[in-house]
Amino acid sequence: MYDSEGNTWLSKQSLNLYANNVTVPGLSPLFPDAHCTAAGDVCEITTGEGQVNAASSLMALAFSALFDLSKTYFMVAGNAGINPTCGTTGSVAFSRYVVQVALQYELDPRDIPSNYSTGYIPQGTEAPGQYPVYIYGTEVFELNANLRDRAVALASKAKLSDNALAKTYRAQFPHAEAAAKLPSVFKGDTASSDNWFSGPTLGDAFTNYTALVTNGTGRYCMTAQEDSGTLESLLRATLAGRVDFSRIIVMRTASDFDRAPPGVSSVQNLIYDDCGGLELSYENMYAAGIEIVKDIRAHWADTYEGGIDAKNYVGDIFDSLDGKIKPDFG
Repeated sequence: MYDSEGNTWLSKQSLNLYANNVTVPGLSPLFPDAHCTAAGDVCEITTGEGQVNAASSLMALAFSALFDLSKTYFMVAGNAGINPTCGTTGSVAFSRYVVQVALQYELDPRDIPSNYSTGYIPQGTEAPGQYPVYIYGTEVFELNANLRDRAVALASKAKLSDNALAKTYRAQFPHAEAAAKLPSVFKGDTASSDNWFSGPTLGDAFTNYTALVTNGTGRYCMTAQEDSGTLESLLRATLAGRVDFSRIIVMRTASDFDRAPPGVSSVQNLIYDDCGGLELSYENMYAAGIEIVKDIRAHWADTYEGGIDAKNYVGDIFDSLDGKIKPDFG
């Protein structure tokens, strides 16, 4: 996460997150403080960008003696690219699955065999589409679907922003495609990778990989960097009794498309075009997220303090948390 994403929350006087600033050893050198309300019931940290920074910052926070996070709800709030089959810029997605899609072999695109659909090959296999043989443990994380569903219902109360540039750009997509519609709140899963990418070949490859490693349950909608690192740290902290992995919400707002509209090149989409979504992603991140924050504060004692029971598997691909419900993937 980076400064503009953090400032989305820090700039709002309604929360007053500068009331209590706590320097936490081990946080990013660029963002060394946790910013909290005067009562300490809501805090914000900015992890730094990429999986390594996110993992390091969350590990430092989770194991800090400065906080008791055993009942804390974590909301990962950042922007992302969006698969145009799922939605459009300014939309807000809540994930059940986070998939580390780049944890694969990769061939130079110029050397891809003619019978391969992509240069990404699951590790330990011989071709795309085969289930990976070598499993590291961070390939898939599954979150509390009941908590996700409540978050979607709350965020759906928000009035989402839109702008003229975003409307003009998205009009280039076919009218029936989700990309051409207005911003919305929806359920969609996240592909986590430090590589920014553009184009239907890679988008389709990560769509297929997400379906493969989630046993056909996950749907790739959002592309973001940090989430696998964030969730691995929080999972290890759960194993140590520091946090509760069932209290995590991953919310991503769409700032751009993972592929270009018809007639526009992937290079143009990735580097040059302004699709109008960046400011929308910040505005709608707060508009949707604050509804969740308000609900947790208002209903802490009767709803949230005791936890929201998960009826699905929650954890990593290894079943490291060894819960009562077992994964149907892996």
